[in-house]
Amino acid sequence: MLRVLERRRRLAVLPAVGLAAVVLLGVAAAPASGANTSRFRLDLASRTDFVAQTNLVQCVGASMQMMINMLRPAPDRTAATQLRYQQLARKSSGPPIGGRERRGASVWGWASGLTELGAGPYRVVGARSIDEALLMAAQAMRITRRPVGLLMWRGRHAWVMSGFHATADPLKPRAKVTSVIVEDPLYPRDSGTWGPSPTPGSRLTVAQLGRQFVPRRHSNRSPRLSGKYVVVLPYELRYEHRLRR
Repeated sequence: MLRVLERRRRLAVLPAVGLAAVVLLGVAAAPASGANTSRFRLDLASRTDFVAQTNLVQCVGASMQMMINMLRPAPDRTAATQLRYQQLARKSSGPPIGGRERRGASVWGWASGLTELGAGPYRVVGARSIDEALLMAAQAMRITRRPVGLLMWRGRHAWVMSGFHATADPLKPRAKVTSVIVEDPLYPRDSGTWGPSPTPGSRLTVAQLGRQFVPRRHSNRSPRLSGKYVVVLPYELRYEHRLRR
């Protein structure tokens, strides 16, 4: 089992600032209409943590690789490591769909693989709205200092949420996530259906994220996630009572 070493995290509670001043640890923020309401920010990633998927089916393996990079003192961007993580996630992804061999990995394999590698524990959670999903993600990141996985494109793609801006500490009442910092392993490729991939470390408003982060399609195999915004959340059992849903 890989022992994941935590690196120093970047956390700040800031006064409201204008867009011209929004620079997060040397990474220029993407335009975000909610920037002037953000008083709390957290970013777990260095831009050297980004890894592109080596082919069109290894988005989960690449996302796992990025998430583990965010917890290690030095990033590993090798293709061999990505393939190993992808294969690990596939082992826990369930039986073939419709008798056909699965080419990618499932969200369940994603969470299980991270946990087995020592980066967890992680679990799969579905939310009824994008705001609810992002608040749960921000709360989990705030408590564990670990990144979150986002199930994109109605369940067909994986992104990493490495940070966020919010109106207040997400563990406080009435806090709201206003923008997120994301890593899309498909970059620099684009999708003909879903549009351009954001550059690594892009800061997106909730509306911008919602163009690609949409409810999961209906599935008889996972009825409790059907029609939900699905996230792969880190957690700590001793803090479970503090999470608001």
